[in-house]
Amino acid sequence: MNKKKLGVLASTAICGNDISSSVLYVSALSIGFAGQYAWITLLIVAVVLFLFRKIYGEVVGALPLNGGAYNALLNTTSKSTASLAATLTILSYMATAVISANEAMHYCHHIFSQLPIMIATVGLLLVFAVLTISGITESSKVATGIFIFHLFSLSLLAVFIIKHLLINGFSQFLENWNLPVEGSITIAIFLGFSASMLGISGFESSANFVEEQQPGVFRKTLLNMWIVVSIINPLMAFLALSLVPIPEIRSEYSTTLLSHMGSLSSGEWLSTLISIDAVLVLSGAVLTSYIGVSGLLERMTLDRVLPQFFLRKNKKGSSYRIIIMFFILSVSVLLITNGNVGVLAGVYTISFLSVMFLFGFGNILLKVRRAKLPRPETATWLSVIVAIIAVIVALVGNVIMEPQSENAPSNVSVFLSYFIPAIIFISIMLNRVAILRGLLGVSIYIFNYIKNWFLQISSNLNNVINSINAQQFIYFAKRDNIAILNKVMLYIKSNEHTKNLKIVHVVDPSKEDESEFIASFKKVVEIINEEYPEIEVEALIIEGIFGPELIKELSAKWKVPINFMFIASPGDHFLYKVEELGGVRLII
Repeated sequence: MNKKKLGVLASTAICGNDISSSVLYVSALSIGFAGQYAWITLLIVAVVLFLFRKIYGEVVGALPLNGGAYNALLNTTSKSTASLAATLTILSYMATAVISANEAMHYCHHIFSQLPIMIATVGLLLVFAVLTISGITESSKVATGIFIFHLFSLSLLAVFIIKHLLINGFSQFLENWNLPVEGSITIAIFLGFSASMLGISGFESSANFVEEQQPGVFRKTLLNMWIVVSIINPLMAFLALSLVPIPEIRSEYSTTLLSHMGSLSSGEWLSTLISIDAVLVLSGAVLTSYIGVSGLLERMTLDRVLPQFFLRKNKKGSSYRIIIMFFILSVSVLLITNGNVGVLAGVYTISFLSVMFLFGFGNILLKVRRAKLPRPETATWLSVIVAIIAVIVALVGNVIMEPQSENAPSNVSVFLSYFIPAIIFISIMLNRVAILRGLLGVSIYIFNYIKNWFLQISSNLNNVINSINAQQFIYFAKRDNIAILNKVMLYIKSNEHTKNLKIVHVVDPSKEDESEFIASFKKVVEIINEEYPEIEVEALIIEGIFGPELIKELSAKWKVPINFMFIASPGDHFLYKVEELGGVRLII
């Protein structure tokens, strides 16, 4: 079943909420760095964004697939380079979701002063995670309503501020304009431009869900976003400088500047309206982050860059596991930065600008390597190079920029704390076959090493066992009684470690002939040997007189200790006492 595609208004609203919501915090942020030149830096940003319109239009027009910069680089370079862009895009979505949710709750706190901002921020992130899981069509309806209300609210604010200024004059603007600049004007504009690039956050969002848009809609979303950001951001910065002293903006109204402007121009009702609008549109930006990251991560999962675990969808067709993971990561960013907008903005801007740079780089590769690929429009080489240089300048500015809040972590440190683990995980996924082969090789090597080690140990133990069992034992038998000899064998088997037993009968040459006895004796021993195959039993006939001297002689000759020689208990007529036999053992 074909999914319903999004039209111009819905598509513009989804990404437009993100880019247009930036006015609620970028005005104060740019004034914090550029002071009275903030509106100029925002105009410069609008020019840079104009150049990127055709850069994005050419790349996505030629490759109209979800994934943005990831998709562009995937089709022009390697999967590893594309995954780098994807990782940066994910980080930018995380930061913008947290910034937007946190700023929304700051504006909400302006209305309800008892609201716990951090808890409410987590709650807002959770609400829009659930909304995104419910499906993109339902989400777009909410986004459209928010976007229209936002444009209406900002237009109303601008009208009342202009009316106020026409009545009361531009004295505050002139006062701000004549304030001394810390450092130099060039440095102020440079840092202000770097910070102001946050104002075009969301411009990349449309490229990440282009497959959900109707044909021809994508280019129109770029135009609409450019118009909105080029008018609203510089205008609001200019109007802010015309109403509020710069020191107050930096110290008191960095998070609720537009609400304060509404209060100054027309009273508390307009301030409340702007706060409500801020809550809604910033919430819409959170929604945009969820929708954009869902399209991107789903594409990466289909390309097997991420585990297939994330492809599981619900009945609405949403990749709910991706959304849940993104929610958890966003909350962790919020807790680590403690909702510090300056740090979050820096992290986002570094990520976002890196993605913009990679998009420009992807455009160049598309021109060089995929020149024959059809595309609806083409960006000139000059515009691409100028845009890339502008992004690099802004990126350098954000890297060297000091946090405005004391004891706040640097932009780069927070960025790296997420970027490094993410890129390591992606690298593992991309090279998992090689890694698994390496682990297999190491396992085989270790197994062979351990196997050889165990074989050596086994061989040594076997040699020890054999050496123990090789020890000969002697039993001096007086009779050929098989029952007695069987008892001897049972005793030895239970009590001694040996595989070699000599059953010795001593023949006194001075006595009668024992040839018949000897034959019977040997036959009995043969039977015993067969019954106990684990012990080699040998029958020996020795001429001599059984006594201490013979025992010592045989012990030396056979190298068998006397205590390994056994006899049955002697009778009363035995010529020697047991202790005189040198330690021969009695076993029967």
